[in-house]
Amino acid sequence: MNAIARVDGVLESALRAGEAPGHPPLLAAAMRHAVFPGGARIRPQLCLAVAGACGEPGSGTADAAAASIELLHCASLVHDDLPCFDNAALRRGKPSVHAAYGERLAVLAGDALIVMAFEVLGRDAAAQPDRLCALLQVVGGAVGTPHGIAAGQAWECEPTLDLAQYQRAKTGAPFAGATMAGAAAAGSEPAPWRGLGEGLGEAYQVADDIRDVFGNPDDLGKPVGQDAVHDRPNAVHLLGLDGAIDRLEALIAAAAESIPLCPGRKALHARIIEEAQRFLPKKLRRAA
Repeated sequence: MNAIARVDGVLESALRAGEAPGHPPLLAAAMRHAVFPGGARIRPQLCLAVAGACGEPGSGTADAAAASIELLHCASLVHDDLPCFDNAALRRGKPSVHAAYGERLAVLAGDALIVMAFEVLGRDAAAQPDRLCALLQVVGGAVGTPHGIAAGQAWECEPTLDLAQYQRAKTGAPFAGATMAGAAAAGSEPAPWRGLGEGLGEAYQVADDIRDVFGNPDDLGKPVGQDAVHDRPNAVHLLGLDGAIDRLEALIAAAAESIPLCPGRKALHARIIEEAQRFLPKKLRRAA
């Protein structure tokens, strides 16, 4: 079974558990709308790739870690699209959760998905409690404060924006959580894997800036030009297109080189270089 199928199986089981008799049907529908159909599932795939590189090619603990990271990512998208933030009506090619179900249910759906992420860990990783403790710390750090997704969103509310802290928290934290959770799920020390995740997260942010300027909303499944609308920093505006692509390529190369010593280091290095090419629209990809 491939990585996406494994993660989607855990996500489906988690959502079904939340649809037990007596549940609020609209909340359940809003949560399912946020999770399925999924996007590229980049973060959970990265989590499983790191677990495999550390010698854990397939386990319930690794699958739970990957699914928890994806649930947190989905929750962040629901909240990011809210009228009080980006007010985005489209996500993954369909109405965003608040556009489809209303703002109140969108807030609750995002909150419930965060809780569900920890429920998945508690249920599916309980057989390895020594790894579960590390996973809870890693996943909690990816979503909370001082440097998780919530902190990243909060920087938009500050009178002065610290760009480095903002991007590291909002975009980098889920990637760092994915790499560190993959290591923890395999019984390896997670801290050495932070650099890989943060490097890929920064690269993804630059790629997202490029897509926001040059992407096609039909291909991306979401509006473009949002950085200009919301007066947010953008790598293309600062560096130009060629400069932004140069920066992206340098970040990917540095991230791949930062992979700690592990049984599958060589294969993981090659996979990251290959998969990262998909960060950009095809028309902007450079020949290898």
